[in-house]
Amino acid sequence: MDKQKTKESSSFIPYIPASRTLPELTVLAVILGIILAVVFAAANAYLGLKIGLTVSASIPAAVISLGVLRGLFKRKSILENNIVQTMTTAGEAVAAGAIFTLPALYMWNQVPGIGTVSFIVLVGGFLGVAMMIPLRRLLIVNEHQTLPYPEGTACAEVLISGETGGKSAKMVLYGFIAGGLVKALGDGFKWFKTEIETGIYRFKNAVIGMDTYPALLGVGYIIGPAISGQMLAGGIMAWLVMIPMIGFFGGGAQAVLSPAEAPISQLDAWGIWEGYIRYIGAGAVAAGGLITLVKTLPMLFSSLAATLSGLSKRDGQKVTLDRTHFDIPGFWVTIMIALLVIIIAFAPLTDVGIIGAIAIAIFGFLFVTVASRIVGLVGTSSSPVSGMTIATLLIVTFIFKMTGLSGMGGMIAALTVGAIVCVALAVAGDISQDLKTGYLVGGTPWKQQVAMMIGVLVSGLVIGFILSVLNESYGLGSEQLPAPKAVLMRLIVEGIMSNNLPWELIFIGAASAVVFEFLGLNSLTVAVGIYLPIHVSTPIMVGGIVRWFVEWRSRKDAGLLKARVETGTLLASGLIAGESLIGVIIAILIWLGVPIPGDVLVSSNVLPLVVFLLVVLMLAWISLRQKKESVVTKREV
Repeated sequence: MDKQKTKESSSFIPYIPASRTLPELTVLAVILGIILAVVFAAANAYLGLKIGLTVSASIPAAVISLGVLRGLFKRKSILENNIVQTMTTAGEAVAAGAIFTLPALYMWNQVPGIGTVSFIVLVGGFLGVAMMIPLRRLLIVNEHQTLPYPEGTACAEVLISGETGGKSAKMVLYGFIAGGLVKALGDGFKWFKTEIETGIYRFKNAVIGMDTYPALLGVGYIIGPAISGQMLAGGIMAWLVMIPMIGFFGGGAQAVLSPAEAPISQLDAWGIWEGYIRYIGAGAVAAGGLITLVKTLPMLFSSLAATLSGLSKRDGQKVTLDRTHFDIPGFWVTIMIALLVIIIAFAPLTDVGIIGAIAIAIFGFLFVTVASRIVGLVGTSSSPVSGMTIATLLIVTFIFKMTGLSGMGGMIAALTVGAIVCVALAVAGDISQDLKTGYLVGGTPWKQQVAMMIGVLVSGLVIGFILSVLNESYGLGSEQLPAPKAVLMRLIVEGIMSNNLPWELIFIGAASAVVFEFLGLNSLTVAVGIYLPIHVSTPIMVGGIVRWFVEWRSRKDAGLLKARVETGTLLASGLIAGESLIGVIIAILIWLGVPIPGDVLVSSNVLPLVVFLLVVLMLAWISLRQKKESVVTKREV
């Protein structure tokens, strides 16, 4: 059976065969890739800090590169476009790994320097690329028939249908303008509020609200109604069940119940959420992440065994590699990994010591191997990166505490190890999808791997600046940028090191996640809904409803359904990128001391609701206008 699969893989002919050579790692492609990598790194950093989720940049990047290179510069090399999307997704992956962990340092008032953040992200990113390179032939080539790599395959379809790239790019551009304009008018010029809220008659402390952000609408459209609904279910559980319940039973108490700093009778819905619900939500998210990891353990062990078995097999024959099979030589990859581990062990910027470096090498190789295979089966968005990072933090924190490295120094060291591993996982999963795209379209692997490193380098150098600016302008962990995943990592490390957490609330949240799992729900998704304000889940649900409506209206024609959903996805990606980028620009202006209006011009709830509904109508209308000729023509790859 294995021989048959290998034979099928070896006989595969990509869109651009090895016998053809097209412009690939060109100056123009690298420049455009650098620009888009920075843009999507900033956008995903902002979005991830706000809702704890990031979105894939591969298809929007492919579409934009087609529009720019093919539309503006009249370039006709699909391999150049592949390099651009590869570099762009590096920015997305670096941002995800960074914002899921490093904001905890800012919350401890241990604000790292920009150079420190960049160093942590760069070593993690380079480790992720280097550790994935030896796995490419096994996972991408030999298992071509068994590991679909959904995002990588979808991106290849976009690139192969490049003749429609100009039309597709317009969808992203429309969304980019709409999302950026609403963000600028709302949070920049303060023409109207960007949050609406109302209580419920005769239902004390019950609150329904909505952040009227186009980016959240776009996220809901992309993830669909099922996931959006489960996220909103968590929000309803928190804001219409738990908060009123705590207020009802504790309303007569005058004593202060830790961890809140005032009696429950004096707290409103936001006070109860801040003092109690966030800890319940954090416990639920932690348990949900670990449940997700446990559910993938069979796949984890089988993936690791299959990968190690494949790496150990040698046929003893010298093979001449053609262009489409030539990776960065293994000797240089080994040297690179060894140097990175040595640098981590002795670099004063991280100060994790030899123990930390060994832990990074072990967990990095273990989880990179697993992540690279799992994303081939379930996709990047479903990969349990949070769960694997939590597992790393739990083990490493215990090790540091047992070896005498405790207190704030131990917490910083443990979080640093977790951050490096998290970035490595995110980057490895991302480049796995990119290399699948390259395999299908006929890219040169070593050029893609170099492009990914350039993308990691550029994104890593700017992410520290982005986090610093966002922290000084909004505050990481604040209501504006709650950084849910980073708060969770902070609570885990603090709880093990100092044991001063409200464990009862944490366990209530963990038990809730178990209940959700038994009910057949995605416990992690519902848990995120509990942790975040319902104001975030509501607009995401609206986006999910728009997606459901588009699918329902197009249900009788599969081709029409595919075309309309793809159009909406590109438009939604533009909404996310436009709003997020303007949010970062506003933060930079605040950081530079540029006067930003303090008072909102129109304080009514009506205007922001009307603006939001206009964006909703635009998303639905443009999606439903799409004819059967899909913006991404289906083609066998």
